Amino acid sequence: MATNTATQTLIIGGGIVGVTLALKLALQQQKVTLIDARPELSELQWQQKLQQRDARVFALSIASIELLKEVGAWQLIAQSGRKANYTQMQVWQQDGRGELNFGDDRVPQLLGSMVEPFVIEQALYQRMAADDVKEYLTLIAGHKVTMLDWLGTQQGYQVHLDNGHKLQGKLLIGADGRGSLVRREAGIGLDTLDYNQTAICCAIKTEKPHKATARQLMLPTGTLALLPLADVTEQDKANPQHWQSVVWSLPRNRALELLQLNEEDSEETADTLRRELAAASQYALGDIEQLESIASFPLNAQQAKHYVKDNLVLVGDAAHGVHPLAGQGLNLGMLDVSALVEILNEDYQRSSGRCWGELATLRRYERTRRPHNSVMMHSFSLMNWLFAGDFAALRPVQQLRSEGMYRVGKIKPLMRFFTNKASGL
Repeated sequence: MATNTATQTLIIGGGIVGVTLALKLALQQQKVTLIDARPELSELQWQQKLQQRDARVFALSIASIELLKEVGAWQLIAQSGRKANYTQMQVWQQDGRGELNFGDDRVPQLLGSMVEPFVIEQALYQRMAADDVKEYLTLIAGHKVTMLDWLGTQQGYQVHLDNGHKLQGKLLIGADGRGSLVRREAGIGLDTLDYNQTAICCAIKTEKPHKATARQLMLPTGTLALLPLADVTEQDKANPQHWQSVVWSLPRNRALELLQLNEEDSEETADTLRRELAAASQYALGDIEQLESIASFPLNAQQAKHYVKDNLVLVGDAAHGVHPLAGQGLNLGMLDVSALVEILNEDYQRSSGRCWGELATLRRYERTRRPHNSVMMHSFSLMNWLFAGDFAALRPVQQLRSEGMYRVGKIKPLMRFFTNKASGL
């Protein structure tokens, strides 16, 4: 039999952005219900996941770390030790002079931290069960949303679940990823850009230590990122800083060739893939001694034509998705969370608790975040266009690019500005 439940805010999507937003609202004593299609994991299941090294990492900016601290999750991540802080970033190109070095090797300061997705998720889910939030936060896990009904500006949305349950909320927040059901059901269009590239992701153990440095090599075929990974085993910790996460952007056909080599599952083909990757990295960290957890994903950018409608708002990947070359996708979503919560609470306090999620309030959020996200998305696209593809191979472009990197790298105030922007400050 169908049942109906009313709440102030409904969030669809139990990923990092959605849970962080739910916690942030609950800590401000706002009633919120979070709907996650994935079933809730037991403690044993979490521990089994944590025994594996995930090749994927999120490059958390200082701003994202601060937000995770505010909701009490970063403290748990720090206690686990499952993170790799970085104090320097190095960006260089294969076919030119000049490189960009972020951070000061004389006085190292934290630029950010590389953390595996499920490490962040576990900390966030632990926080949802804490006494200071569970009175205000309800989690519905393991059930999919089947339909959305808009009931008018006073009542908001009614959400239908696959078990017949119905939920009603004044404000509906879509945090359900790039293929967002909320965005589709709301009839919000999407601008997309296909890069005709595929990213190969894997974990590698290198001959030389990474020394808390995130590296990015701009190749004619695409970007190759070498990102510090946390040391997981006791053997890793005895000889630290040798594991990296790789994100290697390639033309689709070339990526398919390399992935097929991996599928052949022989020692010879594995050696071929290791050699190809080591050569592409210009042996920046020496030979590759181990390679594991290979995955791939197509590269594209997208942005919702609108972030808001009456009683509805999009955040994170549901609103925008960018090229991974700067590692800013999640960080942009976390900035969405901070902006939305601040704007919602400003109008709520100003109205003495009468206004929550009004369209005028949501429009302020859209005006704050959409232009910034657009600039970031197009900037990453421009960088990819300047370094990879036929246009990037033109000799005048190579010379201009090389000279530009050399000049920019020499201007210390400009480098500090870029460092602060990358940190979300």
